[in-house]
Amino acid sequence: MEIVWFGHACFRIRTREATVITDPYDRRIGLSLPRQNADIVTVSHRHPGHGNIEAVPGAKIVDGPGEYEIQGIFITGIGTFHDNEGGKRHGRNTVFIIEAEDLTLCHLGDLGHVLTPNQVEALPKIDILLIPVGNHSTIGPAEAAEVISLLEPAVIIPMHYRIPGLKTALEPVEGFLQEVGRESVEARPRLSISRRELPEEPEIVLLEPRGADRS
Repeated sequence: MEIVWFGHACFRIRTREATVITDPYDRRIGLSLPRQNADIVTVSHRHPGHGNIEAVPGAKIVDGPGEYEIQGIFITGIGTFHDNEGGKRHGRNTVFIIEAEDLTLCHLGDLGHVLTPNQVEALPKIDILLIPVGNHSTIGPAEAAEVISLLEPAVIIPMHYRIPGLKTALEPVEGFLQEVGRESVEARPRLSISRRELPEEPEIVLLEPRGADRS
């Protein structure tokens, strides 16, 4: 499995079976997403920063809770909220579980609260966790650390934090790294990983926001 980050909550997850794009954004957030070719697009919630499905023409759209099988990729959407008030301020959010190549990846979207015991119980064992850490419109560093302790993933990839060009007022990733005691993490252009390469101890992986050019 190869994972590339385009900034914000947008990733390209390339597997032997198919390619998935998560939460494609449009120019209104200050970044320019290169046109993508993919088989599947997941949308955690309909917002300019997460639901620009026109950027991935021809892909199958998965945008809500449920179970899906598309081209050998198994996807489960679990309903959560975009705030810690049951969605009263920002509405709903969908967490997506993507299973492929004997790996289980979880994209938390714009999760706005610590997961409840029932939500944790509904999730399988997570190998790779894509987690928002930028605060303001999602959970921040302390809540992210709590979610990580609940899910115990092998690989943690922070997302949805401040990067150059982004108009959304998010915090930088350094606050999260400090919270989890990993202040000297070097960013890499991509993550290529298989089940046998999963680390024995939890590992924080920073990805460079590739192709997320300023508009």
